[in-house]
Amino acid sequence: MSDHDFIVVGAGSAGCVLANRLSENGKYSVLLLEAGGSDLNFWIWMPIGYGKTFYRKSVNWMYRTEPDPGTGGRVSYWPRGKVMGGSSSINAMVYVRGQPEDFDEWRAMGNPGWGWDDVLPY
Repeated sequence: MSDHDFIVVGAGSAGCVLANRLSENGKYSVLLLEAGGSDLNFWIWMPIGYGKTFYRKSVNWMYRTEPDPGTGGRVSYWPRGKVMGGSSSINAMVYVRGQPEDFDEWRAMGNPGWGWDDVLPY
């Protein structure tokens, strides 16, 4: 028998948000499971540390694809986070702000709330 109302498997970005949303009102108990460990790691918190987490088995599942006929049989390397925060924790902390014109075009295409001035505060 479980003492929890919900069990969320995977503490990546989506799992953490889901667990937070389910438990934020205090009505539900949530168990959040993660195969990896804590994100309290110097190389995760250091913006340039991505290079150190790229091949570190303790925080990275280090997946490889099957040979892909579309790329001449090449195998691709897919780093995936094995840590609280998932792949977002090992993503090099890259920040790119979109072009205002792109957002304004989305609004003009019938998507209210998606213009540059609408999303800028977020």
